[in-house]
Amino acid sequence: MYKYRKFILVTTVLVLLLSLLAACGAKATPTSEVEIVPKPSNPGGPGEAVNLTGNAATGAQVYTDNCVVCHGDQGKGGVTNPGSADGTVPPVTPLDEFKREDAKVFAKDIDLFIEHGSTPEGSSPTQLMTAFGDKKLLTPQQIADVIAYVISLNK
Repeated sequence: MYKYRKFILVTTVLVLLLSLLAACGAKATPTSEVEIVPKPSNPGGPGEAVNLTGNAATGAQVYTDNCVVCHGDQGKGGVTNPGSADGTVPPVTPLDEFKREDAKVFAKDIDLFIEHGSTPEGSSPTQLMTAFGDKKLLTPQQIADVIAYVISLNK
């Protein structure tokens, strides 16, 4: 009799938990893949640029003036960064590790790096990602334009 009650109790609890998860919009079945998207080392949320419409052609010029020295022509990388984990500055194309279907979410992920900068992993990287937004080196519109350009490189 005790085993039967215990079984009913456990089953009831599981049904209630699954119902609660479903009511909250959560998936009742676990997924095998966890989406891991890189985040900058510096704290902060998205900037005003994510609410603006960027122009990829204008962004190409802003990129040339501010980003090409580190991320290379058309974002293809190849720039050395002694002291970083892999010895290079990351390219901005392709951005496979960002794997986003929604362009707005992709833009937000990129914006975080441009706004707040980042320090690459490694013992003492010589190149650091500049916090263009926090330091007011680029306007929100210029950041939106660069984001549009990077998106155009990652179709």
